[in-house]
Amino acid sequence: MGVGGPADRFIVARTRDEILEGVQEADAAGTPLLIVGGGSNLVIADEGYRGTVLQIATRGITVGEEDQPGQDAAVGGEGAGAADATQAAAGDGIVPVTIEAGHPWDEAVAWTVEHELGGLEALSGIPGAAGATPVQNVGAYGADVSNTLLSIEAWDRHEGKLVTLQASELDLTYRNSVLKRATQNGSPRWVVLAVTFGLKRGEALPVAYDQLARALNVGLGTRVSLAEVRTAVLGLRRSKGMVLEAGDPDTNSCGSFFMNPIVEESLTAALPADAPRYPAGKDGYVKLSAAWLIDHAGYHKGFGMKGQPGEEIAGGRASLSSKHTLAVTNQGGASCADVVALASAVRDGVKEAWGIELHHEPLLIGTSLDA
Repeated sequence: MGVGGPADRFIVARTRDEILEGVQEADAAGTPLLIVGGGSNLVIADEGYRGTVLQIATRGITVGEEDQPGQDAAVGGEGAGAADATQAAAGDGIVPVTIEAGHPWDEAVAWTVEHELGGLEALSGIPGAAGATPVQNVGAYGADVSNTLLSIEAWDRHEGKLVTLQASELDLTYRNSVLKRATQNGSPRWVVLAVTFGLKRGEALPVAYDQLARALNVGLGTRVSLAEVRTAVLGLRRSKGMVLEAGDPDTNSCGSFFMNPIVEESLTAALPADAPRYPAGKDGYVKLSAAWLIDHAGYHKGFGMKGQPGEEIAGGRASLSSKHTLAVTNQGGASCADVVALASAVRDGVKEAWGIELHHEPLLIGTSLDA
């Protein structure tokens, strides 16, 4: 996003020992501690952070021994979908792949595709580091981390010890987890050191997203090569400004700023019949499209740009992307206050139009949409 002030202290930890040293030192001193990976899903106040920021920059990928048919592979959580049964049934040929927490996520995905290990290909192009992916249960194009996650290694700051947590212990739901709920102002109980996924040799997950299926010119449920999925996903993300590119201010964003709301079905009565509705995974609830709600509340692509409606909110410095309604962007020279003002206006407008409140996806530090 490119906004926010400085930290009192900034540490880059390139080994697990350096991570533990930095965390334990801050905890012993009672210093506020913010843990970051790539920082791509983070909005920091203009005043900065009064404490220590520790960036996890460890790297490395290791491949374990392939499970034999009939062995159990405990993959996923509540957020796991139909793809999980295909990917990890009875541990049939599952290959454990462990990625260090600071490893750039898309580099890791590219590595798995290159080595014909399937399961992460639809998550191509997502910025940030691997250790953050289970915290948000990161997902896109019909797949999410819960489909393939086996376990994490972490430092438990409450217990003062190293732990291994199975995916089934993390309560992985839509953009949420135990890890996220145990994080206060960017300071987690569990500091993720590594993540282990269960992947399958040469086998992509079935295509589970309409837009991706159209891009591949196949039907839903079809399997195509890992490379084809990755290429198609990267193309879709680029078309929406979701891959960082120099010279394109639409890519200066945290990606989707708002989550698709999951609401009681009764709250959707005021919506038109053609408003997209998706299964929410629990009775009496439905998932709605945040992009549809925003656009049909009058906040179209480019809202807030110079010469466009909403320019007065942040002087054109912060706006909705001209390519994707869900992205709040820094068009140049924006402050955190500009970003927050623009996002707040959109959130409040959707609430007024539809009676449904949107919730932000990025972590806000030292600021709030209610500020």
